[in-house]
Amino acid sequence: MPVSWFRLAAAAAATFVLAYMAFAARLPLERLMPFFRAFADTLFDALPFLLAGSFVSAVLETLVPDRLVQRLAPGGKAGGILFGSLLGIALPICECGMIPVVRRLIRKGLPSFVGVTYMAAGPIVNPVVFASTLTALGVRSDLAYARFALALAVSAVLGVLIAWAMRGRSPLRADRGPGQGGSAFRGHDHGDGLALGGAIGLSTNAGQPDAHRLRSGSSANRAKLWRDRGAHIVAHAAEDLWDTGKFLIAGCLLTAFLQTALQPGQLAEAAGHNVLPHLFMMGLAFALSLCSTADAFVAASFGHYVPQGALLSFLVFGPMFDLKGMLMMLSVFKGRFVLLFGLLAAWLVLVGSVLVERMGWL
Repeated sequence: MPVSWFRLAAAAAATFVLAYMAFAARLPLERLMPFFRAFADTLFDALPFLLAGSFVSAVLETLVPDRLVQRLAPGGKAGGILFGSLLGIALPICECGMIPVVRRLIRKGLPSFVGVTYMAAGPIVNPVVFASTLTALGVRSDLAYARFALALAVSAVLGVLIAWAMRGRSPLRADRGPGQGGSAFRGHDHGDGLALGGAIGLSTNAGQPDAHRLRSGSSANRAKLWRDRGAHIVAHAAEDLWDTGKFLIAGCLLTAFLQTALQPGQLAEAAGHNVLPHLFMMGLAFALSLCSTADAFVAASFGHYVPQGALLSFLVFGPMFDLKGMLMMLSVFKGRFVLLFGLLAAWLVLVGSVLVERMGWL
């Protein structure tokens, strides 16, 4: 039987956790509490956004027709990338809930490069994150505006490069049946259909609203139709939560280990000068896997250790690609695509933040 990404992630998380626990076994309980607190903080910070993203994804699948998504998406690459870059303002979702929504939009006909652009920019340009960044940075408001601008620029270039590299191929993994490591909810194929949907008598075309039934049916029939759709939304949300939630837990375990094993203050002092602080802060953002609504408060604490450009690297790269998000992406996207996305995002953020710093814009 092939080894799934979840088994690999779970094995890696278990190895790290067991090694850490073995090292700390002779320590008093209070020395272990930081690890459990870090795990709980990361998990409960991310879980509400994952739930919200799964719910939005399920609503899109059940109530939004495929043809509507295809009609709203701009046809040209330039318009599509601009649309994807700014979509986060209208549809503000944290990076933890972004992945199931992007998968659903791509499956309903949104061009993949538009979805990828939205996935890169959305967690940073959404109004909630922008407001929290302004609050955390206080007098350094120029850093908040630079974060917004660099995220738009990086996501646009990233969308162009992904569109060229993929050449129309889908970045999504193929659906797998229950016997192949896929979601236990999948039992038949109607795009993203669920066995649960079939079991409760839902149409396999539940994503396409039956306007005639709504207009001409009796009130009892209309009530039954909306009950069926409600059940379908719950079933799809459960599927998305199952697909990505297990990777979220594995990512939170690894993140908690790194948060408690590393000493960020000492590492920042040893990071050196020139480009090294940028690389260090990007690596730290990847390891800590902070939510984009809270990472600016952590970045502010490094203001005395690293230059402003390195803080910008931390604030832009983390929401685009971190450890927790990478594991969740691997449950949805092909491994080659995830590797390409991460390398391109790292390179573009590094070049952009160094350029902003050298030009004296911070």
